[in-house]
Amino acid sequence: MSEAVRAEAPGAQAHMSYEVKDGIGLITLNRPDKLNAWTGEMEKGVKRAVGAAAKDDKVRVIVLTGAGRGFCAGADMNLLQSIEPEGGRRNIVSKEEEEAVDLSYDHGPSVIEHFHGRFGYLFECPKPVIGAVNGACAGLGLVVSLFCDLRFASEEAKFTTSFAQRGLVAEHGIAWLLPRLIGSAHALDLLMSARKIDGREAARLGLVNQAFPADEFMEEVMAYARHMAANVSPRSMAVMKRQVYKSLFQDFNQSTDMADKEMQASFKSADFKEGVAHFVEKRSAHFTGR
Repeated sequence: MSEAVRAEAPGAQAHMSYEVKDGIGLITLNRPDKLNAWTGEMEKGVKRAVGAAAKDDKVRVIVLTGAGRGFCAGADMNLLQSIEPEGGRRNIVSKEEEEAVDLSYDHGPSVIEHFHGRFGYLFECPKPVIGAVNGACAGLGLVVSLFCDLRFASEEAKFTTSFAQRGLVAEHGIAWLLPRLIGSAHALDLLMSARKIDGREAARLGLVNQAFPADEFMEEVMAYARHMAANVSPRSMAVMKRQVYKSLFQDFNQSTDMADKEMQASFKSADFKEGVAHFVEKRSAHFTGR
């Protein structure tokens, strides 16, 4: 088992932490006394950590979770109270304060042109991002989870959009993302009623991939992440992630043409050669991402 590397993102005031172990970059929102309510420092720290993980060859998978009883209970209410309705600051992090991270990757199409805004960089990141929803997941916290590629939940986790109860609207792309995951009727139900659902119902709706018992939750999530880190090609994951998000803006023929082009490129890769070799030789794979 590899040695863990821990680091609090510089300037994050301990609002999040970052650890690398067993091929997994674990990002933990760290305000447990506030159910990890979202702050500007947390936002900048998470983006910085994703950028670091994207460029680290030791990291194959990113897991985003929360400390304590919550995943993220939404935007910090003190910050919401300071938002000015006219001509003032509307976001927790201003445009000038946003982190600039390099998520460039040599393989597969870029998708960032389709996902502007605060969290679109998570779709551009070439590493898979798993949202591990361990507890309360509300408002902005739910939005952040939707920008993860996969989501797993504790059966006891509580989800709510909450916007309608704050006099707000479907913010930060959730009106586009949520119907594509669970359908328009279910999306309108969760948005307009702002009712709470648990992890079991979230799994039934397709909001999360799977729900696990609370006492097994992180063990199950990390086992899944370790499987991805150890047994599949990082190059394949990166290209497939971008294929899927790019295809949302293409017709079938465009998506197929893109796949044919990427397939030809994959034949030249070291990971393709290793994928065939380890199967034929009946041994564990040693993918490099190249």
